[in-house]
Amino acid sequence: MAKTPITAITELDKSNYKTKIFAEGHFIYADEPKELGGTDEGMTPGALLLASLGSCTAITIRMYADRKQISLNSIKIELSICPEDEMDKSTTITRNIELEGELDDQQRERLMQIADKCPIHKLLTNPIKILTQ
Repeated sequence: MAKTPITAITELDKSNYKTKIFAEGHFIYADEPKELGGTDEGMTPGALLLASLGSCTAITIRMYADRKQISLNSIKIELSICPEDEMDKSTTITRNIELEGELDDQQRERLMQIADKCPIHKLLTNPIKILTQ
């Protein structure tokens, strides 16, 4: 089976900053808060970045736990980052992972290690090139 690239299309007309995002048959909005001139009808780009990391981390942990038959009931991940206008190469994302289930210390430690194996974590912790055309 051939692997296909992940794609997304964003569209922004004159509707302030409310941006339409289409990806793989799904649709969401990104936006800015009203105090920045947006309509506040979608997550900010920074929140979308955190959502991407959080969901990828949770999915990666869940896949591993299921494969290893670890009794993991739920995963909660709280993430934070500085305001977008302060982001630079030294920006730190804080990620707090809560694992619920009948886990021993070794399983809990292994699941925390697996969290760093998610593809988005790997992407964000390495140099990224963006080619603009």
